[in-house]
Amino acid sequence: MATLVLVFLTAFVVVLYSTPALIKVAVLKRLIDAPSEERKIHKRSIPTIGGIIIYAGTLFAYSLWYNIEDRIYYDKIFQSVTEFKLIIATSLILFFVGVKDDIVGTAPVKKLFAHIVVALILVLIGDIRITGLHGIFGVSDIPYWGSVFLSIFTYVVVVNSFNLIDGVDGLAAGVGFLSCCAFGVWFIFASEFPYAALSFALAGALLGFLIFNFSPAKIFMGDSGSLIIGMFVCVMAIKLIEYPIQQLDSFWVNISKPVFAISALAYPLMDTLRVFIIRALKGQSPFNADRNHIHHKLLDCKFSHTKTVVIIYVFSMLIVCASVLTYFFNSPSNNNGPTYSLLAVVSIAALFLFYVINLNSKKNKVKRSHDSSH
Repeated sequence: MATLVLVFLTAFVVVLYSTPALIKVAVLKRLIDAPSEERKIHKRSIPTIGGIIIYAGTLFAYSLWYNIEDRIYYDKIFQSVTEFKLIIATSLILFFVGVKDDIVGTAPVKKLFAHIVVALILVLIGDIRITGLHGIFGVSDIPYWGSVFLSIFTYVVVVNSFNLIDGVDGLAAGVGFLSCCAFGVWFIFASEFPYAALSFALAGALLGFLIFNFSPAKIFMGDSGSLIIGMFVCVMAIKLIEYPIQQLDSFWVNISKPVFAISALAYPLMDTLRVFIIRALKGQSPFNADRNHIHHKLLDCKFSHTKTVVIIYVFSMLIVCASVLTYFFNSPSNNNGPTYSLLAVVSIAALFLFYVINLNSKKNKVKRSHDSSH
């Protein structure tokens, strides 16, 4: 536990004290995002390479305090080191793709290709993949080809989901911080300390960055940050889902692992699914930028950046709490427990979505009545 505190504090301090210097360099080198498009919310030029310090702080803290001596068996040590090497190697691919996109731009097709390459390495070489649905809809194991396809699809969706929600000051960093804390706590109870360390290293880096990224933002994380967050969080989610149930205590055994992982990623997944469906219905590419995100709808309801992200933070925490409360749905004799748990979490998410849409429709009605009266 003491090591995990050191990991968190190290990443936090590195980012906290390095970000001001990065902001100065970005301004001097004109590595900034100007509000040149109508869909952009900010009204001034802001540095966009914050992901560099998030990545550096996370890797520094994780590598500094990474301790394989805590592992008892040689095979576990070998597996841990192998996964560590693959995570670093693949994250470097996404990091440089993100940096290039932040500075000169990258075509969506090229970014998608990088996502698939990273997913193939992690799934086929690292064997970090989803092997089944673990009781959801009565399905346990799935064929190997189905496992590979589902895992690659999951990587692409989760990585892009954090990229897509990075549209309001403090949103992606705050949601990422909450997700990492949820995963970190789960891995502590599972005694899976290497992944708990990764969770809290990223959480500490994001909290330090959030001080400068919260409204009014002094720096954006850019793709170099959002892609890295999405990849690390996706790896943690898959490792959580595939963690041997025999090594969990009685409480966590009765909480569906897939439902908990989905809950920790509820907002980015829900927003991404919603936006992709809307764009598909309009005959547009799912990667075309627009103002159909949930945070845009909240801003259109005259909520400030701060209120918008706080609403989404609260929603994210409630979803995780709801997944923990599904303990009462699950028992060894209840085969439908995971399905009921997922439906309960999805219902809460749907209520939140209905709330946002209802607020936005009321705002539009008021605007139309105001315009007709003039």
